[in-house]
Amino acid sequence: MKKGTKGITGLTGRLVLEMDGASFLGERRVALLEAIAEHGSISAAAREVGMSYKGAWDAVDALNNQSDQPLVIRSVGGKEGGGTRLTEHGHRIVQLFRAGESQYQRVLDSLLSGVDQFDALQQVLQRFSMRTSARNQFLGKITRLVEGPVNTAVHLRLDRRNKLTAVVTTESAVNLGLQAGLEVSALIKAPSVLITTDLQGRFSAENRLCGVISRIHRGEVDAEICLTLDQEKTVVATVTHDTVKRLSLQEGMPACALFAASSVLLACFA
Repeated sequence: MKKGTKGITGLTGRLVLEMDGASFLGERRVALLEAIAEHGSISAAAREVGMSYKGAWDAVDALNNQSDQPLVIRSVGGKEGGGTRLTEHGHRIVQLFRAGESQYQRVLDSLLSGVDQFDALQQVLQRFSMRTSARNQFLGKITRLVEGPVNTAVHLRLDRRNKLTAVVTTESAVNLGLQAGLEVSALIKAPSVLITTDLQGRFSAENRLCGVISRIHRGEVDAEICLTLDQEKTVVATVTHDTVKRLSLQEGMPACALFAASSVLLACFA
């Protein structure tokens, strides 16, 4: 997506939306959301769109983490059994995408003319446009900054319950134009995240996000622990198999993710 004198260009005709030649909110993810809405099951939805079970969850986690409201909500057990469903916000995302798809030429030709729903669609796309190697990506709003001569502590609110702190150089804070009220993306690599089952303990890490272990993916070398937080946000940690065994980690167990403020990278939307 590029900005020019006549507006924004670079949206392809299929409304597989691209940045620098790579799709970021395209047919496959939207089809996955539609399949979840139809089947109420992530496994059935994954099969329908040709994704692996893990790949489907990774896509859902990325969408939920980059949205100010969850698109997909999962439930475990209960009278009607577990399942996965699309939220009202998720339905709106799908509707916006399909509206843009059906009117793509009007969007391309009339970006400055106030195309119906284009402003809302553009805001949605901006949230999902960032591509990064960091496993954890959160959208948050800066609540306050504590400036020092060398470093600045940046406090973010992710949602009504979760918050985190990042430490960046004061020069970086100035260059990024960081200020209270600004919406930014916080990036944390999975190896930088520690998992603890001691929910009441005191730790030196500035950030603690607590929830329930929703998935454990065991690889040949290590294991990936996915922790589901409030508002369907997730945080992923990469730990050793010995850690999984020593802490007796299992799905459904309450746990907390710990990481240092210095491990959080901040990115602003252009």
